[in-house]
Amino acid sequence: MKALVLAGGKGTRLRPLTHTSAKQLVPVANKPVLYYGLEALRDAGITSVGIIVGDTGAEVRDAVGDGSRFGLEVTYIRQEAPLGLAHCVLIARDFLAGDPFVMYLGDNFLVGGIADLVDAFRRADHDAQILLTKVAEPQFYGVAELGPDGEILRLEEKPEHPRSDLAIVGVYTFSPAIHEAVRAIMPSARGELEITDAIKWLIDHGYSVHSHFVSGYWKDTGRLQDMLECNRIVLETITPGIRGIVDGLSEITGNVVIDPGASVANSVIRGPAVIGADTRISDSYIGPYTSIGESCVLQDSEVEYAIVLRNSTIRGVSRLTYSLIGRNVEVTRADGVPNTHQLMVGDHSRVQVKA
Repeated sequence: MKALVLAGGKGTRLRPLTHTSAKQLVPVANKPVLYYGLEALRDAGITSVGIIVGDTGAEVRDAVGDGSRFGLEVTYIRQEAPLGLAHCVLIARDFLAGDPFVMYLGDNFLVGGIADLVDAFRRADHDAQILLTKVAEPQFYGVAELGPDGEILRLEEKPEHPRSDLAIVGVYTFSPAIHEAVRAIMPSARGELEITDAIKWLIDHGYSVHSHFVSGYWKDTGRLQDMLECNRIVLETITPGIRGIVDGLSEITGNVVIDPGASVANSVIRGPAVIGADTRISDSYIGPYTSIGESCVLQDSEVEYAIVLRNSTIRGVSRLTYSLIGRNVEVTRADGVPNTHQLMVGDHSRVQVKA
């Protein structure tokens, strides 16, 4: 089998972070979300991977390279505009050839991998297999209705009145029959070739379309709360390791990783937490479920349940929580009177200030 990984798109729900950066490269526990997907494919025995890229293609190429660091052989496929998931299959025809394949949305996060999904597809004689999970609010997802033997009867995209609580996860397995389907369908009302329409076409034309349930934790990491939740889940599994410098005035409790070159002075770190290489922390408190990227500076501040990307500085901030701080960001306390907040904020940002 091959794999088709989708790493294009605009990441509108994570703006302004994704105005200039690929949403698939936002880190969870200091590792890009995309890396978890590539490792899951490798662990499922798949080595030939095509990656669909868009405007942030250069950044994705720099991060992944030829795939050898993951044990993969990577081919890059350019999508000129985000024209839908089925369009990705259409333009990847030459790479996929006549092989069955996994289609993996690069901003999806799965704990437990996809080996079970791939093994089930290899054993069965299906033309498509869809990964499903139960959700509390199915009206916000693509929803599947199943028959008595797990076959897909009906698919609906964000229905007002869902027929089930089974959401479609962004991982699919297909036989070469999908190529006929993506050529047969028409663009949706939003101008995209929808993969759900292609799967419906397979069902309507008598092809075998089956379901498989998520065996572990799943999140679509397109929103801030989802990124922070994934960060929490991964941090709960880390193995502690202090490879940086911690002075005698500091207190480290719980599972904490401090990478080489990092230093901690007169500070408290309560895990689970990860501190990136060459980061300097002084006179500060780092609370649980926090990931601090490499080459950051935290001084006289308190940070908890947050993700801070590399090369950022936080100074004199009394409490920062439930936050995602981008790269090369500076957050400082304004001194003097009157007591004011001074902000320079980009488009599509969100700032919450307590008076």
